[in-house]
Parts: sequence; structure tokens; C-alpha cells
Amino acid sequence: MRLQSTTIAVAAIALAATMGAAGQADPKVAKLRNPAALTESAPATFKANFDTSKGAFVIEVHRDWAPNGADRFYNLVKNGFYDEVRFFRVINGFMAQFGIHGNPGVQSAWRGANLMDDPVRQSNKRGFVTFATAGPNTRTTQLFVNFGDNVGLDKQGFAPFGEVVEGMAAVDKLHSYGKDNVPDQGRIINEGNAYLNQVYPKLDFIKKATIEPAKK
Repeated sequence: MRLQSTTIAVAAIALAATMGAAGQADPKVAKLRNPAALTESAPATFKANFDTSKGAFVIEVHRDWAPNGADRFYNLVKNGFYDEVRFFRVINGFMAQFGIHGNPGVQSAWRGANLMDDPVRQSNKRGFVTFATAGPNTRTTQLFVNFGDNVGLDKQGFAPFGEVVEGMAAVDKLHSYGKDNVPDQGRIINEGNAYLNQVYPKLDFIKKATIEPAKK
């Protein structure tokens, strides 16, 4: 089963989304458009706090579960990639998928930033968090949270790297348009949040995602 679109689209760069009020390039957006610079190794364990339109939840990451996935997730959260990102595919009883940036110019930069696969060391049980993939070594930015025990995904190479340890009730409440009415991933990539806001206005979203400071 493929959880990530295989559609390859050339996204138009939305200058209005990458320029500040003073006409200067937004440093945060500029950094996100350079995946090669976001390769910091993650701590052995850390927590990521997600403030969403349905409430807060916390993902605890264990780097030894899936090192490549943990490192990518750490860099994306630390640099604000998931802020204002929509939960665009929510299938009750299965999973909630997110991770396409609302700015097409940013998302296009990550199109070819594929990760090498991690061995599957944990199972896709309820609350576990995993990168979506379109085949071997194709993980980029899309993730999903398992609603149920989807152990059948384990043999397909889906390697969990973390688990929702607080706020799973908020994840359970994410709006679903149903399994047969999901947004077109190609259009999300090309048009970003503008498309989703117009056609799927009830989608829940991440207000802000941050790395929780390590306890001393």
C-alpha cells in the first residue's frame, strides 16, 4: 500500500508567500528551501509538541527505532516546516496523514530530498508515527499517525520512529472527509494551502510544532 503520492509535479514558486512585508525574503522560508542544510543528528530521545486546531499532542521520538526518519523529523520540526500544515488525509480507524507544506515553493525543494529506508524495528500500532513512502527510499516530509493497530504495514517497510504519548484524543478528533474524498496530492504540492482552504476548508491543521527543550 502506498501512502504517499507518486505524482511528480513542478511547483510554481509563490513569491508572495516567501516575501516579507518589507519586500525582503523570509529567512525561515529560505532555510526550509535548502534541505541539504537541514541534516542535524537528532538526540537519542526527544519530544515534539504539536499545537493543532483540535488541541495539543506530543510525539516522543526514539532515534534508535529509525535513525534516518528521526533525524529528518527533528530537522523539519525544529525549523518550522510543519507550521500551518494540514491533516489532508484522515481515514477513521486507519491513520491521519500530513506533511505537505502549504507553500509550494518550499514543498518543491523537498521533492527529491529522499531518505534511505530504515529497518522496521517497531510496529505500526495505535499512536505510532511513521513516514509515508511511495516505494523504497522515497520518504521525504509526509507522515502519518496510526489510529489502529496497522501491523500489516510493518512488512511493507513502514518504519515507526515515534509515538504519540500525550493528546491522542486530539488526533482522534481530526476532521475526516471520508476515505473516498481526499484532496489531490498533486494539487496540494502545486497550489498549497490555497487549494485546501478553498476546496477542503474543514481540514484541521498544525498551528505550531516545536521541539521540547531537553530536561536538565
